[in-house]
Amino acid sequence: MMGNNTNILLLIGGVLSIVASLTHIAIICSGPAWYRFFGAGEGMATMAGRGALYPTLITLGIAAVLFIWGLYAFSGVGLIPRLPLLPYGLATISAAYLLRGLALVPIALFRPDIMNAFWIWSSLICLGFGIVHTIGTWRAWPSL
Repeated sequence: MMGNNTNILLLIGGVLSIVASLTHIAIICSGPAWYRFFGAGEGMATMAGRGALYPTLITLGIAAVLFIWGLYAFSGVGLIPRLPLLPYGLATISAAYLLRGLALVPIALFRPDIMNAFWIWSSLICLGFGIVHTIGTWRAWPSL
């Protein structure tokens, strides 16, 4: 279990992933206004308003992935039992967050017409999550 050398960044990364997961659940529960506010687009908001299953399933899928990512971070710090392929999972999660964060660059260069506040904020958030996960994973690597 966790000791005096707790990897605080990986622990924070796990909390961030769980909070992001719960935010996606809150979006489902709160309806079209939240889909709009969090940048899912008018199409998703309209479908959610009509009671279509598609926005719920997509958002639930994202929430589930983020929750699992949080569990992997918690496993990396010893808060929960070791999960399968832990070092590779943590490295993949770190890379996914970083790549999503860095997606802002090619969008700005090649598709500036779709650049909006959602792309900017979500990319910066994912980049921050990715940095936290990457440094935490790097520090935990010898014990994984």
